[in-house]
Amino acid sequence: MSEKTPDRVFIFDTTLRDGEQSPGFHLDGNSKLRIARQLEKLGVDVIEAGFPISSPGDFEACRRIAREIRGATVTALARAVREDIDAVWGAIKEAETPQIHIVLSVSDVHIDRKLGMTRAEVLKRGAEMVSYARSLCDRVQYSPEDAGRADPDYLVETVETMIAAGANVINIPDTTGYCLPWEFGEIVRRAIEEARGSEKALFSVHCHNDLGLAVANTLAALAAGARRVECTINGIGERAGNTSLEEIVMLLSVRQAKLGLEGGVDTKEITRASRLVAELTGTPVQPNKAVVGANAFAHASGIHQDGVLKDRLNYEIMKPEDVGLSDSRIVLTARSGRHAFHHRLGRLGITLADGNVEAAWQRFLQVADTKKEVTDEDLRKIAAAASEPNGHETNGHPPVTDQLLDHNHVADTLRHLIFG
Repeated sequence: MSEKTPDRVFIFDTTLRDGEQSPGFHLDGNSKLRIARQLEKLGVDVIEAGFPISSPGDFEACRRIAREIRGATVTALARAVREDIDAVWGAIKEAETPQIHIVLSVSDVHIDRKLGMTRAEVLKRGAEMVSYARSLCDRVQYSPEDAGRADPDYLVETVETMIAAGANVINIPDTTGYCLPWEFGEIVRRAIEEARGSEKALFSVHCHNDLGLAVANTLAALAAGARRVECTINGIGERAGNTSLEEIVMLLSVRQAKLGLEGGVDTKEITRASRLVAELTGTPVQPNKAVVGANAFAHASGIHQDGVLKDRLNYEIMKPEDVGLSDSRIVLTARSGRHAFHHRLGRLGITLADGNVEAAWQRFLQVADTKKEVTDEDLRKIAAAASEPNGHETNGHPPVTDQLLDHNHVADTLRHLIFG
């Protein structure tokens, strides 16, 4: 373990800007403000409130957030044109700590095919707009878009030009999610080590997940010297999404001793933030999503359930309480073992007489073979039936297995198996 104080990694949340740009998503001003308040509770360092020039509604949402949020820097996005920069400044100037964020392409693909400009023209425009933004605001971030596919020498030239013009944050984006981790780490390393004046700027990264490497590329960038991460709640964002805030934050937390890095996020607010974003965007989180998925702390295998019930460290590398959950979830299925079965009965306050234990277990196995999950109500019926002579309840109803396996139930089960 490193003996020195861990280096601080700053969390820049762009859920309200890049995340909200996801196809099919829309957040109105009230929804954006609710999420911003939760991000403030979460303790992120920077909130990117939106893209003010895009619409009057987004301008007003950014302004409301800037007026209310305290403790976090509030920023918004501008293209490298005066009108955009003026819109950003008009929207965020009342923030406690405002920042103007400027983006302009750096890859030849973008310069030629998107902008129709030359490299020299891009450098000139970028420097002029950074200088103009600095005349308005003390904090200016410059993002050379599509840095992951740019000529490395030209990227270095761009970085040092924008720092000289007044940018005090340089954000290196893998805009298309194209880079491999070692490639992206080298891009960031060169920008930091070779650009003159780099010691005057904080280096940030913005990675996309098109090849599933956003978090890996972000980690490689941190190893190369970046100290700010742009990310989103639930990893939402353009196309396949962005670096997932909850994943990078818990990575820094769980592996802090190895990485020598730490963030300032209150991890216990992660689940609340995730659920709020899912609710307001109308987009549920995939069950197997790291950290915040429904199955992230759920166990269905009998071997795993037995291990977790003996000691959670057997199969859990972080505590559910650390991300704002109350406990792990033991899911009873046909793969569950006796340990999990009796554990759940105990949680329900059900005690079986010694002579009824085996009958209840056999009934459980019969039911489990017909369902995705055996519920607490199923367990109560199983326990009640097992306690009666010949498996019948005293009220004259048939055994619980007959109730659960009647024709209607079998039909429902088949429908679930076929259609999900």
